[in-house]
This record gives sequence, C-alpha cells and structure tokens, in this order.
Amino acid sequence: MAKPTEPIRIAVIGGSGVYNMEALTDVTEVKVKTPFGDPSDAVIVGTLAGNRVAFLPRHGRGHRILPTEVNSRANIYALKTLGVERVLSISACGSLREDFKPRDIVVPDQLYDHTKLRTGNTFFGRGLVAHISFAHPFCADFSRRVAEAARQAGAPVVHEGATFVTIEGPRFSTKAESATYRKLGFDIIGMTACPEAQLAREAELCYAVMAHVTDYDVWHETEETVNVAMLIENLNANAALTKQAVGHLVGAVASVERTCECQNALAAALITQRDLVPEKLKRELAPIIGKYLPAQSKPRPHGSGRRK
Repeated sequence: MAKPTEPIRIAVIGGSGVYNMEALTDVTEVKVKTPFGDPSDAVIVGTLAGNRVAFLPRHGRGHRILPTEVNSRANIYALKTLGVERVLSISACGSLREDFKPRDIVVPDQLYDHTKLRTGNTFFGRGLVAHISFAHPFCADFSRRVAEAARQAGAPVVHEGATFVTIEGPRFSTKAESATYRKLGFDIIGMTACPEAQLAREAELCYAVMAHVTDYDVWHETEETVNVAMLIENLNANAALTKQAVGHLVGAVASVERTCECQNALAAALITQRDLVPEKLKRELAPIIGKYLPAQSKPRPHGSGRRK
C-alpha cells in the first residue's frame, strides 16, 4: 500500500484498544517494508484532533508476539519513514513501590535494561559505528506533555519521574528477583521499553512512556501476586482514560516544533570515517542517517540510457 501523503508527526505504540477510538476518522492501514524485516503489524493511520496519527500494535493484533520477539528495529524504522517525530509508548507495568498503586499512571524518566536475549538493539554495525548519548533515555519535554495529557484526561494519580527496569520475560519475576529490583531502587517493571527507547533515540525521535500500573509484581506480602487476568483487568479499567489522554496529547503537540536534543541525537554520534561507510548501508539507513551521510545516486546500468 502506498504511504500516506499527509504529515504524520506523532505515533503511538501499544495495544489494539488504543486505536479503537470513536474519535479516530479516515482510518487506513499502511504496510511498510524495512531492511530489518516486517514490523509487528500494519501501521494504522487515522485523523485525531485534526492531525494524522500512526498507531502500531507492539505485539501484533491479537497479541501474537512475545516481548523478546518484537521487531523493534522494524517498528521504529517504519514510523521514521512515515515522518514521525514523536513516539508515545503505552505500556503495562508492575509497581515496585508501595505508593505506586494499581491503576496509577507513571511517566518514567530513567531506564535500566535487564534483558538478556534481545537482538536488533541498534541500527548500526555492518560498517558504521555510532555511540548515542543515552544518559536521559526519555525525552523530558515530551514526557512532561504526556503527564499533562493524562491529568487532562482525568487520571487521579500521575507520577512523573521513575526508573523503569525492563526484564526479558515472558515470565513474571520470582520473589527473589522482585526483592532485588526494589533494593536496587527501581520503581516500575516491564518487558518492552528496551530496546525500543534506544532505537527511537538512534532514529532521532522523541520517546516517552505512559506506563499503567497493573500490579505490585510479586514482592508485596498482602497483595495478590501478578497474573495475566489482573493485568488485563486493570488495563481495561484505564482504557477510556488512555484514549482521552492520547487525544489531548495529539492536540497539544502534533503541530508543535521540537526544541529538544532528540532531533539531533546522531550529530556527534557517528564515529566511522565517512568514506569507509558502505553505500549500500547508506541507502538502507537513509531515513535514519540521510541528513548526515547522504547516499550517492545508484549508477545506472550500462546501456540503460535511451538510444538517440
């Protein structure tokens, strides 16, 4: 399917319930091919608050893809090729703190990667080396706007600032693991923020997480241990609020120019000597690195010109 011609500046990665919004009109699907394989699903594009918005089901429609199996490179690449500048991640999370209660919303500002089996965690390699700055893994400006949108939607409790630890999954934690995460000072726990966040930074996208607390993981002595039924129940309870928050966010930022450093994340990150970068790689990564390393035009095959 052809790519849409209207500008799409904001995208939402999350569950299918997010894009089943009554306010979403002119809905179409866009299938994007990438050098890294297929994204999790077709990108759903619609009009919300007068702006074109992209939605991508992280685990595929019907929730078919394990956290470890999510092709985050393809997902972020696909959104970048559509012109997206900001990505909102809708995520379920467990709480590692007494005061972060189920059905609270958390907008984290720090990230700890405790995954073990993830591949495809960078666009680089194969002849091009880049070292991005990642001290602050989430866009501070966009995160602030996400929290504001959640409050506008009526969220009773929104926590700004937290450390999000990403575990491999698909299983939940043991009690020993959960207790250790708490001792290390982590605040919330989930399975999908890595490598999504770092790939978004490599693609110079603003990235923020609206995390919905669904449980107390397994550390709490008086609360029920996390299970899928609990997770789904609490996510569904926040579904209407999530949709309203997305609507407020899109209306607030879709036409606002970025002033943060995310948009220039690669400016000082590309370290490889320029004339040694393979042309094929430049072409493949053109949406990501094109403004720094433009690819040469492919030579026309011998004898392909018109005869005079």
